[in-house]
Amino acid sequence: MKIVIFGAGALGAYYGGRLLESGRDAVFFVREKRAEKLKRFGLAIHSPNGDAAFTEVPFATRTEEIGKADLVLLAVKGYHLRDTLPALKELVKKDGKVLPILNGVEHYEVLQKELGKENVLGGLSYIMASLDEHGHVIHANPQDALLFGPLAPSQEDFCAQVEDLFRPASFTAIKTDAIETAIWEKYMFITAFSGVTSAADLPIGIIRSHPETLEIARQIVKEMKRLANLYQVPLTEEQVEKTEQIFQALPEEGTSSMHRDKKKGLPLELDHLHGAALRMAERKKAKLPYIQFVYQLLKPYEKGLKPSETAAP
Repeated sequence: MKIVIFGAGALGAYYGGRLLESGRDAVFFVREKRAEKLKRFGLAIHSPNGDAAFTEVPFATRTEEIGKADLVLLAVKGYHLRDTLPALKELVKKDGKVLPILNGVEHYEVLQKELGKENVLGGLSYIMASLDEHGHVIHANPQDALLFGPLAPSQEDFCAQVEDLFRPASFTAIKTDAIETAIWEKYMFITAFSGVTSAADLPIGIIRSHPETLEIARQIVKEMKRLANLYQVPLTEEQVEKTEQIFQALPEEGTSSMHRDKKKGLPLELDHLHGAALRMAERKKAKLPYIQFVYQLLKPYEKGLKPSETAAP
């Protein structure tokens, strides 16, 4: 099975690298700037689960360079989604099924409309990783789960093939028939985690030491649970408690990719996560006051603000 890793940010590079390490037929689909780094520095993974390095990395910058595409692992930021559609359509024409591991849920409606419902699987990941100046992966802790599953009964057999495909790779691959609920559970977690770390501009350890600040994250989790239930997704109080336990278990220095992006002056997935939740709530005539508060606080940073632009005159 031919795998196309669409995007070589921290997530795409990690999972794509692990698939290459296991001998799978994989190729990265990247922009020219990322292609230059791959040519110059190769790809490396620094991880508590074992390091890996590749001096020659298979990549393409145009869909014409890719032959058959059985599985497309979509690992881009939410604000780049629209830009990916022309290339994704070409890859789907090459028989590719798309497995997105973006945060949030709003992208599924877009992908299914543009690519066809049968061609879009459900997926998400739990991993803390970033890229260094060479584009190499710095994996922060052992967690590296990639969950996937069918969004339609007709995808069952294909997902079983993907399970076999991922089995030899050195990451935790989990096939689940409850993928929609799993996607929402991650959405509940990441909306709270990214929101509170980015708005407070602090890692989770310091936030945990201030119950008043941690309470914002707890309230966002509860709002996301209510939102999911409004859309007939059966998130439970037990899943709320599990999410709160994750906050307690994270390493002191743990923070979100949104917080790291904010500190670097990069664009944020604010609209894709918090904005989408507010839009979905509005359609149900519901209010999400804590999510709205965080959204309003972070809005000035959404397109990226350099540290020099945020300094007082």
